[in-house]
Parts: sequence; C-alpha cells; structure tokens
Amino acid sequence: MKKFSFFLSIAFVFQFSGFAQQVGEMTMDMKKGETIHKKRGYSPYAGRNFPTQVYWGDTHLHTSNSLDARAFGTTLGPEEAYRLARGEEITATHGEKVKLSRPLDWLVVADHSDGMGAMNEIIKGNPDLMRDPTVKDWNERVNQGGKTALMATMDVINSFALGDIPEILLDEDFSQTIWNRYIDIAEEYNDPGTFTTIIGYEWTSTENGNNLHRNVLYRDGGNIAKRMLPYTTSESFNPEDLWKWMERYEEKTGGDVLALAHNGNLSNGIMFPVEVNPATGKPLDGAYAKNRIKWEPLYEITQIKGDGETHPFLSPNDEFGDYENWDIGNLNLSVLKEDDMLQYEYAREALKNGLKMEETLGTNPYKFGVVGSTDSHTSLATAEEENFFGKHSGNEPSPERSTGIVGEFEGRKIFDWQLVASGYAAVWATENTREALFDAMARKEVYATTGPRIMVRFWGGWEFNEGDAKNRLPAEVGYSKGVPMGGDLYNAPSGKAPTFLVGALKDPYSGNLDRIQIVKGWLDSDGKTHEKVYNVVWSDMKSRKMSKNGQVPDVGNTVDVKNASWANTIGSAELITVWKDPDFDPAQRAFYYARVIEIPTPRWTAYDAKRFGVQMPKESEMTTTERAYTSPIWYNPE
Repeated sequence: MKKFSFFLSIAFVFQFSGFAQQVGEMTMDMKKGETIHKKRGYSPYAGRNFPTQVYWGDTHLHTSNSLDARAFGTTLGPEEAYRLARGEEITATHGEKVKLSRPLDWLVVADHSDGMGAMNEIIKGNPDLMRDPTVKDWNERVNQGGKTALMATMDVINSFALGDIPEILLDEDFSQTIWNRYIDIAEEYNDPGTFTTIIGYEWTSTENGNNLHRNVLYRDGGNIAKRMLPYTTSESFNPEDLWKWMERYEEKTGGDVLALAHNGNLSNGIMFPVEVNPATGKPLDGAYAKNRIKWEPLYEITQIKGDGETHPFLSPNDEFGDYENWDIGNLNLSVLKEDDMLQYEYAREALKNGLKMEETLGTNPYKFGVVGSTDSHTSLATAEEENFFGKHSGNEPSPERSTGIVGEFEGRKIFDWQLVASGYAAVWATENTREALFDAMARKEVYATTGPRIMVRFWGGWEFNEGDAKNRLPAEVGYSKGVPMGGDLYNAPSGKAPTFLVGALKDPYSGNLDRIQIVKGWLDSDGKTHEKVYNVVWSDMKSRKMSKNGQVPDVGNTVDVKNASWANTIGSAELITVWKDPDFDPAQRAFYYARVIEIPTPRWTAYDAKRFGVQMPKESEMTTTERAYTSPIWYNPE
C-alpha cells in the first residue's frame, strides 16, 4: 500500500496552489529585457491572463479501430477509451475491471490512419473484404487465436511497413464512413471545461520496419475535420508529404493541425537526421528545417515502448541516463540496433544537433517541446505502475504476462516485462478546451512525465533571485520576469547570465521528490555540441552535500519489492529554487530543460509478482525512478 497522508497531501497542495496561479497583467519583452507592470487591484487572482492550471492527458491512445490493436485482440473502441479517461469504471477486453486513480482532463484517440476500422470488419468477415485472398487469410488466422493470431498480426504490421496494403482496404467511401463515425464519437464525449476530446490520428510510416510515426492533432471540431480524410502511408512514407497534406488541410478548411513525432527509439537512426533526408536520400536544406519545426512543434519523449530522453552510450556521465531504454532494433525487429544509430533517436541529442543545424540551415528543425503519452493499444490510458494494463490486450494483467511476449520477428522477441508504464502529457493552458490545449501545445508550454502527476513549472530570464523561490505564488514572478518552458531568451544583457526559476510538487499518489536537475546543451565556437546535467535543488540538502564535481549523494531506497510498497520517509514533497548558469557564454547557442526525479518506487512488475504470486524473470527491473521532463528554454545570441 502506498504511504501518504491524504489530509497532509491536500493541505500541502492547497498551500502550494500558487504553482498553478498567475496574477496581474505583467509582460516582459525578453529581447529588450524590459518588464512592463500594469496596474492591478487588491485580489492576486483577478485579471490573470496566463495559464492557471495544468491539464493532464494522453496524445497517443489506440482502440479497436487500429489494425494492429484489433488484430492483437482489443475489442474496446473509442467510447470505452473516453469513458475510462473521464473517470468511469469499465471492463477491459479480457474481463478485468479497470478505473483510473483520477480522471484525465483530455484525451486524443489516435488510431492508425492506414486501414482505420478495417480490422474490425476483417475479423467479422465482411463479405466485401473477403474477396481479397490476403485479407481472407488474415481473417482465418486471427480468428484461430493464440500464436497463430499473433503471427498473423505481425504479418499485418509487416505488410503496412512494406507498403504492401491490399487495395480493398483503401476504398475511399469505406474510409470516409469510418472517419465520420470516429469523429462523431469524439464530438459526443467532448465536454469543454470538464473533459476534452481532441480529434487526432496516427500516421504510421514504417518503411522497412523503421518507425517514423507521427500523431496529427486537430484544433478543430468535427464539422471541419470531416472535410478531408487522414493522410496514410499508402500515399507516401515521407514525413515531408505529411506536412504537405497538413498545409492542404489548413488551406482547404481554414482549420489548424499540428504533429508530434513518435518516440524515436525504434527508428534505427532516422528519426532525427542531420545531413541527409532518409526518406529521399537528398541533403537536408533550409526548407526541410522550416517545415519540420512548423508542423512538428512537439516530440513524444516517453511511452510504453521505452523512454527517449537520452541513452548511456550518448550521455555516459549522466547517472540517470539509463532509464527504460529500448535499444533492440527497429519496430518489427528486422534490423538490430547499432550504436551509431542512437545519436539520431534520442531527444537530448536531437536538441543539441538542432543548435548546430540552425547555424548552417538558418532554422533549428529540432526546437521541439516534449510530452509523454502511452501508445497503448488497449483503449486504456493507464500509465501508473500499480494500474498498468499493457501495450495490447495480450499484455493485460494476468499471471502469464510475467513470461509473455509483446512481439516476435524471425525468432527475435520483446517480452512483456520490458514494457514501460509510461507516460502522460501535462499542458499549462488557460482552460480545458480544444482551442486552449492546442494553443499551449503549439507554444510548447507542455511537459512529460513517466506516469506520476508531478506538477512542474519552469521559467528563464535575466533577473530571477533567491527570494523569488520563496514566493508562494511563483507564477506571478515567473511570468513577470521571464519566459516559460518552450520560450526563448535573446541576446544576453552585458554581464548577465540566464537565471531559472524551477519548482516541482509531488504527486500525492506517488513517491516523494529526490531532486530537480537542469540539463544544458550548447554549441561551442568550433561547431561542437556539449551537454551537462546540473543538480540545482534536492531533498535534505543539509546532510546530502554536493561534491566538488557537482554530484549529490544517492537519496536512498525504501522499496519493499516483496510487498510492492515503499515509504515516503525520504525525499521532499516540494522543491523550488532559482539557479544561475555558472558556465554561460553569451556567444553560444544553448538550451535548458528541467528534469525532476522521484525517489525509487515499485515498478509494475513488482505489483504483478505480488498480486499474481509469480516470479518475474531475473532480467526484469522491479523498481523504477519516475521522472518528469519539461520542454526546453532556448538561448539565442542574436
């Protein structure tokens, strides 16, 4: 049982509610470094014009409308996905009752655009589809169940990866009928101000098994979104062609869309190219850089198929850099991973390379914000360790998933215990509506967690001081003196180094906080990129003294693996500080983001071992160190 006092948590959240409050009408021109104060009244909560609340959601959930999800056995559709997300109890595909600890505020059902809704019809044996021998074979094998169904599912995935899609599944009238029904369900469950359904889909480029997927999100309602069918890989595997579709959509409908790149650790080194476009073989140019960041302001840094911040091969000096990495191969395991691929798959390296590319291309194509999401194929947006329902219906809770497999290709396997109970997207928005959430995503005032609902705020400026961290309404000083996560600092004032106000509040249902770190990346005068992780505030600072090389002693570990429990007797409920970059060079491009680290807690595998009385494989991790990543703040020397 988790150890926390409900009343203590409520009191502490109430005391620290300034984390979610912004006051006054204060603005700052960061290029000029001038703060403009406008007259305000007595009440510190009146006249606020900044985001006042963080809204929790998932940008990447699949239902039975996705070919692979249905082929793996998922029978739940978007209706069940929305009902669970808004707080209802539902029944999972294999009969287990499931409910979230707390409702989400918003959800994107992002079913694959290729063959959307088709597998439901294939399994039912739709006579029109059974005319195709390949489709008929899938129908027969999937309905046999067991390993035969698994292998048939892998065949379906591989067929789409190779672009070998039966023509019968690409019929436009069939696709429009499915798309209209899909949108109508989203409209039915959209309740602005209470629970928001953001219309979206996943474009699933997997040429030769290399994952270049993107999720496309709409600001618009269904009446606009219905006017064009989603883009599919039957038309192209090239992300640049997706961007062209997005441009056509906006021109034709007057609507707004954005895309976020899928977690890149199954791309085998092609998610973040730096010289040659892997889709065309042509050198990257300024147009590519401009279009990529225009249409893809966000990146999915963590999800079920692994964490994508960094890798120990890339960041050997980062003690927290070896976290839930999936470095086996590409999506269908047809090509195994090689070390030189890793630099083009992870967020931190992409952020660094983006600084270099801006020097040559004129635009930073990787100036993205970050979110976490599940990529669950169960219709269940469950990202908490104690409530984890797996990748697809075959990984739903059962004694068998201790030795089960997620997927297999030519004898290569990914096991259930390798799945990650991650993650969620946190959005600082002015209200819980499609428009406000989309706008916050577009300006990158978002962050990612691996599951816990840790509240994080992060601002950068030139004038923050130690006293600002003692303000119980830190957002007031944050917005008046600086820019939030996702923002830019320009042309350092003479003699100034950037200062950052950063704070975090624990999830009352999860572990205490160990520390907050700021990760810096920069480009030197020789055109080389560098990175450094700074410990800026941590629990029990009186006894845990920082060493001369910047290291902080381990926080400890209270996890009782056998009983899948822990004690919040170490760590802190909240951490907040002001940090000034001690190594700042005003001539160097740089970025900064905050990483919040929890104390160790039980991993979902520990909960399974206790609840089902099973022995997990010796290779399986039984504890985890949950975390949050903010979107960066960039420094530009001109």
